[in-house]
Amino acid sequence: MWTLPTSRYAEDVASVNILYHRTVTTRGQPYHHGNLRPVLVDTAVELARTTGPDGVVLREVARRAGVSHNAAYRHFEDRAALLTEVSHCAMADLEQAMRTRIAAVMLGDPTARALERLRETGRAYVAFALREPGLFAVAFSVSAGAAAHSDPAALSGPYAVLNAVLDELVDCGAVTPERRVGADVACWAMVHGFADLSVHGPLREVPAEMRDPMLEIVLDVVHRGLVSTGT
Repeated sequence: MWTLPTSRYAEDVASVNILYHRTVTTRGQPYHHGNLRPVLVDTAVELARTTGPDGVVLREVARRAGVSHNAAYRHFEDRAALLTEVSHCAMADLEQAMRTRIAAVMLGDPTARALERLRETGRAYVAFALREPGLFAVAFSVSAGAAAHSDPAALSGPYAVLNAVLDELVDCGAVTPERRVGADVACWAMVHGFADLSVHGPLREVPAEMRDPMLEIVLDVVHRGLVSTGT
């Protein structure tokens, strides 16, 4: 297994939620006294898969979990608190999807490997949005605020994965330190925009055999904007 280094170049990005805190899951476990909170979270996650953020309501989650809404309110003071937990779970799933794709890149040349890993982060991001549109919407429904991005060493989740892959490109000489500054936001904005167009916009009716080549063109544009001449 390879580990991801901490980004040395990440900029302070205001009001962005691509961080997460892991939530212990009890999916598949029967409810018993004392573990209601994770049961509520898991129930809300399953509800969010089909409804997106609008359907994550405490009363409905409590009903599906088989408890009173008053019991649910003892664990979450309001809908926003529950939605934040669901957002964290969605971010964790997105991060795992990205890590799985980039870990499968086994090219021997460091530059070729880093370049392909960057492309795989984009592919994994879009694939997750298409596979889990409800969770994808929930993931970005809660703002982490500017303070969450004030310390690059504290980055986590999908954003940290992207930054680590970009740092690999600097380490192997494919991207200069000057071009690395702000590249995380540029890459993220392009791929997120494509994902959103594919899920909610005019690309949602485009078949996969047409959409996939379009994504590769987006990734080509990212490559040309980042990579030093001759790489």
